[in-house]
Amino acid sequence: MAEALQPVRGTRDLLGEDQRRFAHVVDTARRIAALYGFDEWATPVFEDTRVFSRSLGETSDVVSKEMYSFTDRGGDSITLRPEGTAGVCRALVSNGLTQSLPQKVFYAGPMFRYERPQKGRYRQFHQIGLELIGPSEPQADAEVIALGHHILRALGIADQTVLELNTLGDAASRDAWRTALIAHFTVHRDALSEESRQRLERNPLRILDSKDAADRALVGDAPLIDGFLSDAARAHWDGLRAALDRFGVPFRINPRIVRGLDYYSHTAFEFVTEQLGAQGTVLAGGRYDGLVADMGGPATPAIGFAAGIERLSMLLNSPPPPPVPVAVVPVGEVAEAQATAILQAIRSRGLRAEAAYRGNLKRRMERANRIGAVAAVIIGEAEAARGVAQVKDLRTGEQREAAADDVPAVVAALVAA
Repeated sequence: MAEALQPVRGTRDLLGEDQRRFAHVVDTARRIAALYGFDEWATPVFEDTRVFSRSLGETSDVVSKEMYSFTDRGGDSITLRPEGTAGVCRALVSNGLTQSLPQKVFYAGPMFRYERPQKGRYRQFHQIGLELIGPSEPQADAEVIALGHHILRALGIADQTVLELNTLGDAASRDAWRTALIAHFTVHRDALSEESRQRLERNPLRILDSKDAADRALVGDAPLIDGFLSDAARAHWDGLRAALDRFGVPFRINPRIVRGLDYYSHTAFEFVTEQLGAQGTVLAGGRYDGLVADMGGPATPAIGFAAGIERLSMLLNSPPPPPVPVAVVPVGEVAEAQATAILQAIRSRGLRAEAAYRGNLKRRMERANRIGAVAAVIIGEAEAARGVAQVKDLRTGEQREAAADDVPAVVAALVAA
């Protein structure tokens, strides 16, 4: 016997209840996004590596450590997408849509990062996300965040999360803040981890993201951006918080949020939970006004978020149940043809219907009970000759005869009862 093969480390199969949870998250997010006017896009799962190395920043952990990149047979550097935003911005430019703004984009699909697998974190993982491209007003930021909150409410998990909010300011604010951070961390350079010493030279904001214990102690005393905000950046920050109040979305300010990618500016936010241990961020994003230009388009403001479907699925109290089935039970060759017609007529009503391929009446009825069927449609040769069937309510044991054309309506009533 050949060796049984297993999923690659960091991947998993989604079966049964897991897949129902997964599909419920995607379907709910898609439905809520449509209420806000977002259309769904689908971009390739792999891109030219430059799509991500340009946009995510060479100093980000994703680019420096986690991307699945390879050289294809044509000699091109290709990367499996580690996130969705860069691909959407590339698609905007590639398809000539930068003059047709705003664009409101929803997406869902697999992403890939070479990380240490753990609960809620996989090497192939899945995200829902959306991007609002074009508007620069803080009202746009607030509406995107409100949409995320709406999705969490629709999933029944909003009360398990808290919205944390920060500003990263505009370019002038970040330049002044960056200078202050360099001065602060340079004084403590010898106490920094090796990785943070490298970040000090390239992008000191990334030090604020460090998980190293010694780095975290130094981060606690680092200057905050609030003291370096320009008038324009402060006006955006004030406008965002006022708009969130109007949307009725509660939040708390967390001045240490910088997000893990280099393209963010102004608004940064995370919906966090205490239910998943270390993997506490379930939906997060921010404003990225320079990303479309990195893809070769004009300077274009934008804001968006992404949410891990696996993590959202884990927070669901219970998955949606599968559709209640109806069993169609033919007995004898003559009954098979009529049974097939009835089977399809029931399915045409949007009901789940199944028929066993073999076995006597007893075995087929046992299977009907095994799949949790609410009703059984029994057709023997005598019923087939008269154009009728026996419809049995498997919950009560009651049975009645119905004309073949009436069977779909009869079982629909039983399913609805």
